[in-house]
Amino acid sequence: MRVKSLLAWGLAAAASAAQAQAPSPQDLEVSAQRIRADMAFLADDALEGREADTRGYRIAANYVAAQFAQLGLEPAGDDGSFFQQVPMIAYRPAEHGTFALQGRTGAPKTLEFGRHVLTEGFPSAGTARFDAPLVFAGYGIVAPEWRRNDYRGLDVRGKIVLLLSGSPEGRSGDERAFFGSTTTKRIEAARRGAIGVVVIPTPKDEERRPIADRAERWQAWRMAWRRPDGSGYVDAPSAPVIAGLGAAAGPLLFGADWPKVVDSAAAGKSLRAGDMGLRFVAEVKSETRPTVSWNVAAKLPGADRALSSQAIALTAHLDHLGIDPARKGDTIYNGALDNAVGVATLIEAARRFSAHPAKPRRSLLFVAMTAEEKGLIGSDYMSRNPLRGGDIVGLVNLDMPILTYDFRDVIAFGAEHSSIGQSVANAVSAMGLKTSPDPMPDESLFTRSDHYKFVQQGVPAVFLMTGFANGGAEKFQGFLKDCYHRPCDDLAQPLNYTAGARFAWVNYNIARELADADQPPRWNDGDFFGRRYAPKPR
Repeated sequence: MRVKSLLAWGLAAAASAAQAQAPSPQDLEVSAQRIRADMAFLADDALEGREADTRGYRIAANYVAAQFAQLGLEPAGDDGSFFQQVPMIAYRPAEHGTFALQGRTGAPKTLEFGRHVLTEGFPSAGTARFDAPLVFAGYGIVAPEWRRNDYRGLDVRGKIVLLLSGSPEGRSGDERAFFGSTTTKRIEAARRGAIGVVVIPTPKDEERRPIADRAERWQAWRMAWRRPDGSGYVDAPSAPVIAGLGAAAGPLLFGADWPKVVDSAAAGKSLRAGDMGLRFVAEVKSETRPTVSWNVAAKLPGADRALSSQAIALTAHLDHLGIDPARKGDTIYNGALDNAVGVATLIEAARRFSAHPAKPRRSLLFVAMTAEEKGLIGSDYMSRNPLRGGDIVGLVNLDMPILTYDFRDVIAFGAEHSSIGQSVANAVSAMGLKTSPDPMPDESLFTRSDHYKFVQQGVPAVFLMTGFANGGAEKFQGFLKDCYHRPCDDLAQPLNYTAGARFAWVNYNIARELADADQPPRWNDGDFFGRRYAPKPR
């Protein structure tokens, strides 16, 4: 009799597990307190901003591993550990460098560091020199879907391509993010034989990210993951970004036509491309050092033998920007919302899975990523060097929810591209929330967090952001303006830990449904990203 009762209870628990559930007020309070405790540790000054290859990051990584071990999760890293080693090369500009525009006649025009230009640096030590004709290619977009080719009629072989940042308005936010990505543009430039790229922002983009702000950390270490031969992996290495420009360089490049270029770009019109009649002359000295960091990974094995070799991954980046000793006042970039809260909600979702009596049918992977702030390096490495915890068939990413208000809606980046969208809808509805369209398409958020590196390997993924309802617009935009990538992103902010608990439960419910579904997530028929990245049938 007792065996039958237990069996019936287990079957009922398994059935209910597949349905999105709202937590009780007591559950929310417990989750909120645990998230507060995890954030208090991860965003403390003692962790020194958790830069990817520092002492503070190693402490944070060991803390996350200890939480995973305490939950009874299995190690999913190297050699039976919770750590996947990510070999890297750190690099940065050794000096400001020199940059000039040389016309067909007359003296060269020097570009002023911090006003007209910023040095990028390269993942190989020594001095890089460039002296080549400059060709303007508009946004640098080649999109048959849009019937657009900004390189039409241009020969850029052996030349440097000047590009506007971003992409024209009037298109799907995620498609704009793809075509507006500097990496996408560099790949296209390299394919056409260019030897380098320089990018100039429109005044609108300059207003969002002023060159003066970007110049504050001009000598911060960049990173690339390291190949076995010791070289750093970079997409399209033959066409590097030689320099980032400021909008103040526009009149030097275009003369009196700069306002026309800006107006045409704002209107989404095709821009007149062609030879600028200038040579771009640059000399940049870089310094490098080999280094290493770690992704922290744990596994909860699936209960269904037929499905347990498949995995749903939950990810959040653990690193932030470290310390800037050149700053006055507070020098520590604590990264409370970016992204201690993402890791805290990742751990809380893992607690929920671990405590539930009905284990998921598919396996779950929980991964705290390194070097997201350096260009999605940890996720790129892991997507190309998979863990042994299962074949990832779907992914839920947690990155920088703004938890300074009681959010009522979420933006689900990637949901419309695959069957994950239905799971998102179910989870959001169960929590009494709504989904909203991307309110900031110019930010290109879909391509700027760890999930995107897995999308590029063909894995359907979703990334949730707290929405703009109930005062969210003011809170989110205020954070981006005042505290994003600044030391004030710390625990002194008015953090709403109950909102953090709700965010964790929404993402748990999405992952739970994906893990228990009969079929793995699949790209929607004809989807933009599915066409590019889904594995082709054998």
